[in-house]
Amino acid sequence: MKTPGILILTRRDVSELLSLKEAIVAVEEAFRMHAENQALTPDLLHVDSQDGEFHIKVGGLKQEKTYFGLKANAGFFQNMQRYGLPNIQGVILLFDGDKGSPLALMDSIDITILRTGAATAVAAKYLARLDSRTATICGCGKQGQIQLRSLQQVLPNLERVFAFDVDQHQVDLYTSKMSSELGIAVTQAETLENSASRSDVIVTCTPSQKHFLEKAHVRPGTFIAAIGADSPDKQELEPDLLVGNKVVVDILDQCARVGELHHALDAGLVTQQDVYGELGDIIGGNIPGRTSGGEITIFDATGTALQDVAAAVVVYEKALNQKVGTLVDLYA
Repeated sequence: MKTPGILILTRRDVSELLSLKEAIVAVEEAFRMHAENQALTPDLLHVDSQDGEFHIKVGGLKQEKTYFGLKANAGFFQNMQRYGLPNIQGVILLFDGDKGSPLALMDSIDITILRTGAATAVAAKYLARLDSRTATICGCGKQGQIQLRSLQQVLPNLERVFAFDVDQHQVDLYTSKMSSELGIAVTQAETLENSASRSDVIVTCTPSQKHFLEKAHVRPGTFIAAIGADSPDKQELEPDLLVGNKVVVDILDQCARVGELHHALDAGLVTQQDVYGELGDIIGGNIPGRTSGGEITIFDATGTALQDVAAAVVVYEKALNQKVGTLVDLYA
């Protein structure tokens, strides 16, 4: 029995093979393919553990070659403090979607970080005002960093950023690093209400289990990317924010189960029919994105395996071309 073998790729391998720009292109194409029925149906399994949680996300893309991917990620948000380990870690297993053969096993940390930021960039491209100048980033960890880098890719007029986090040390590190790196003014938010009400863009990327961004904080014309809610107990937005505003989801069924939409549905404030559409529908031209300067647009992003597969394919194909990684024959 002859098989292509499985390519093992470390975190360093992945980091060297995938850029943010490549991730943005790949993720936008993945959402478009989903809207055009060129994807294998994505799904999510969530399992709670004593001090954390596990997410298993699956899906695939019908490119020149069909790929299927499975990502198993663990979220243990005390890891760094307790053990010096990443709070979020895991692996992606990439398969040949035509033959079923496992092709690659790769570290998921950098792919998760980059593809999450990439989704926000793509959503901002279609849903934010192009003249947006001020942003508030809620959550000053690694994801908060990539969110701001991603916004700068598509919003060239961004010039001022407010940083909000419950951890003062994280805020201090964030404001210093991001100001220096991006050449824009990144300062601490005095209060979330004050910064959010002055912002054109608000990103929430925290593990919060209680909403903190309220409807009263948000002015007309704002784009909100709600990134943190990817399990049933997580929540960042007041459910009333989803009422009467343009809500765009990554995957409708998934957001109805674990996203900000899930909380608004449970509260009886909206129905699934109130959701404007999926991001892929806008990318594919089935529905328009932002249609006026005054509307509040909300991207409910729970994270989908389609993003992971799209990024993993870039990594895998570049690794083959550059002869990176360790090839293992599972059937030897």
